[in-house]
This record gives sequence, C-alpha cells and structure tokens, in this order.
Amino acid sequence: MTELASWPLLSTLLALPVLGALATAVLRRAPWAQWLALGSAVLTLLCSLLIVVAFDGANAGFQLIDSARWIAGLKIGYLVGVDGLSLLFLPATALLFCGAVLAGWRVAATASPVPPGLYFALLLLLEGATLGVFCALDTILFFFCWELTVLPIYFLVSLWGIGGGRQAAAVRYFLVMLASGVPLLFGLLALVFGNAAAGSGALVFDLPTLLDSPLAEHAQYTVFLLLLVGFAAKVPLVPLHTWLPALAMGAPAAVTALIVGLKLGAYGLIRLAIPLAPVAASDLHWLLAGLGTLAMLYGAVAALAHSNLRGVLAYASLSHVGLVVLALATFSASALQGAVLQLLNFSVAGGGGFLVLSFLQRRSGSTDIAQLGGVIRSMPLLSGFFLLFGLAGIGLPGTSGFPGELLIVVAALHSHTGAGLAALFGTVVGAAAFLAPFRHAFLGPLRNPDVAAGQDLLPRELALLLAPALLILGVGVYPLPILELLRPTAEAWVAALAGL
Repeated sequence: MTELASWPLLSTLLALPVLGALATAVLRRAPWAQWLALGSAVLTLLCSLLIVVAFDGANAGFQLIDSARWIAGLKIGYLVGVDGLSLLFLPATALLFCGAVLAGWRVAATASPVPPGLYFALLLLLEGATLGVFCALDTILFFFCWELTVLPIYFLVSLWGIGGGRQAAAVRYFLVMLASGVPLLFGLLALVFGNAAAGSGALVFDLPTLLDSPLAEHAQYTVFLLLLVGFAAKVPLVPLHTWLPALAMGAPAAVTALIVGLKLGAYGLIRLAIPLAPVAASDLHWLLAGLGTLAMLYGAVAALAHSNLRGVLAYASLSHVGLVVLALATFSASALQGAVLQLLNFSVAGGGGFLVLSFLQRRSGSTDIAQLGGVIRSMPLLSGFFLLFGLAGIGLPGTSGFPGELLIVVAALHSHTGAGLAALFGTVVGAAAFLAPFRHAFLGPLRNPDVAAGQDLLPRELALLLAPALLILGVGVYPLPILELLRPTAEAWVAALAGL
C-alpha cells in the first residue's frame, strides 16, 4: 500500500479521461470512439479504486498529494490531494460516468452531422473536470476545474438534448453558472487578499495553508456570503434553482444523471465555504438551516406536482441536497458523515434512476406519466431497478439512503428542532412524490403500444445497473466501513471549526 501511494495516482486519475477525450475527438466516428470512451471511463474507475486502496483511513489529513508549478509569478500551483471527505466521490463519479458512456451509445448518433466521437469527448472532458474539483487543493485550480465543467454540459444539452427547448435550457444553465462564477471568484480572491493582509503579505492560494491561517472575523462574512452565493447556484438552492427543471427535461437522460447526481455545489460548501470562514458560518447557521429547509420542502412539493418522471427525480434531488445543507448547519461530525453519505447515495441512486429513465425513453419515446402505464408488465427488470433507486432516494431502511438521512435528522432535531421536524415532514412528502408517479407510470393500466412492445433490459444495460444496485443494498445493510472512513476527517473538520 505504501508503494502504491508513492505513485502519482491522482494525476493519473485526472489525465486518463482528458487523454481519452482527446483521442475520442480525433477518432470522431463510431464504433471506435464508443469503445475508446468506455475504455477510458473503465480505466478511470479502476484508478479511483486504487486510490481508495492506497488511502490511509486513520489519517484525517490530505493524502496522495501531487504538486507542480503552474503560474509561478503568483505562486499558483497544480496541487491535488484527497482526504476522507473527498475520497469516495472519486469512485462514485467514475462509476456514474461509466454508466453515462454506456447509456449514451445510441444518443451520440442522433445529432448528425455532429460526429458521435464529440459526444464522448465532451463526456470525458466533463469527467476530468469533475474529478479535478474533488482533488484540487489550490483555490485557483479548483475554480479552473469548476468553470471547466460548464462548457461540456452546454454542448451536450444543446446538441444532443430532447425537445425544442433544449437549446434554451442549455443557454440558461450556461448563463446562470457563468454568473455564479463571479461571486465565487471574488470570494476566493477576497480570501487570498485577506489572508495576505493578516499575515506576511504574500499571496497564498493553496488550501492547506489557508485552512491553517484563518481570516479576521470581519472579513469572513464577506468571503462566506460570496462563496455561498457562488455555490448555491450549483447546489442548487432556492431561488437559484430555476435552471434545473428546464435542464432536466431538455438534457439527455444520461447527462441529467451526471448533473443531478454529482452535487458539486454542496461539496464546495463542505470543502471551502464553511472551513475557510468558520466564524461567519457559525453565526449564520440560521441562514444555512433556512436555505436547506426551504430547498427540501420546495423540492418535495414540486416533485409531487410534476407530471414527468424526469422532473420528479430532478426536484427530488433538490429536496435531498436541501437536507445536506441542513446537516452542514448543525456543525456536527455525525451530521457531516450523514451529509457526505447522502451525497454519495444520490450520486448512485439518483444517477441510476436517470439511467433507467434513459432506457425507458428509448423504448417508449416518453417519460411523461400520462403517456406511460403498465411498464412493469412488459419491462419488469427495468421497473424493479427504478423502484430500488427510488426507494434509496427516499431513505427506505435497508438502502443506502437510510443511514445518512437518519444521522442528519437526529443532528437537526438536536440543534435546529424546527428544521428537524420540517425535515421529517419533507421525507414523508418526498416518499409520496415518488410512490404516486411510480404507481401511475409502472403499475397503472397498460395503454401505450410502445410500452406494451417495449423490450426489457438488455444484458449490457442489466450489467450497468447491477453495480449501483449492489452498492445501495450493501451500504444500506452495513454502512459502518464508509462511516468509519469518514469519521476521522469529519471529526477533524468539526474540531477545526470549534477551535477558530
């Protein structure tokens, strides 16, 4: 394990999808581009698993650090590393992108004369940028990777999306993310300049140093609020969530699985906003709790009222991430463990649900509840996987959604009783928001001939869905290994906030 840790595993992890994207863009045509993209995604997944093996779970600090000079004049460097809070996002991200590549084999050919290789190149570029967000330990590198995720999504939605509103949805997403990047950049620069003014005067951009030298209290409020606004658009939090419904309906289902399943905004709050401005975050705990509760209740009610399964899952993701933000407002190690576990759960369950919907869309031509009915009769395996992913999303005991949700609700009831009670109510509404459309779309009368003639899951699709399904059941039955892996870093995270 020590020899393994000496290799530049994180740099290899980031290079694999980027090199795959370049090669896929050069090949351009199917089927070579498809197989090359799948090979790159699988190699990235294997590399992420090697990183998990090489990681020392008893060490709460950053590990597997790799660094190089980048912008020498400002002492901005290429600095990557992981700790217990970011580690498991790497295999979860890689697994989700493997699914997106497989699910997009037919989607890529629907935007002729655009070469299918471009679709997979954009997917792999998005994977590299997303992994970079989880690994970056330099604030400018973090921002660089953060902004790099926006452009591939814009082209994936506008070129390969569904319906006439896909281009408008892509433009709205692009503009909202571009606008939210402004306060994020200003917040990071205010952090760097504030740190320089309070210290030696030298500009420092690397995260470990910034965490060890806290800002003056009056500067923390500015930094925290700027970072909160910057991250809130991508969480998303109400009212900066308006891009989500249009994108969920207009994007290819596999791409929506990535956007909804990977909660980069919530990770940004955990990694940067709260630990870099702990005094402000602690004083404004009511703001975090209020925003989280509002998103949770709004998402659950909106999902209950939506008429399309894609919209139901999209708003359910808004509700779940609201629960995560509420967890962060408790400043509890157990709640932080629950928050990370909940984010990982929705990466698997939410992403898996959208992958199932991509298969359903291909067979029936629609995911509108009124156009479906009786899906379970012609496609029982597909229906069973969708039910499992949905039950994990609502936190049914025995699934991976239950442990994290339990930890969050208990901590919220202890520190913010009203918000905790609202969270319990939101879980009930969220359960109804999934079970009601499932009953109509999958168990109702069979009235669509395309559904009646629909083929059940192919072996390739079945193999794709088995991995997240097994993870959901395994973590739901025995979550202890993941919680123990998270515990040292979560306790250190909370202790650092308490000591500042």
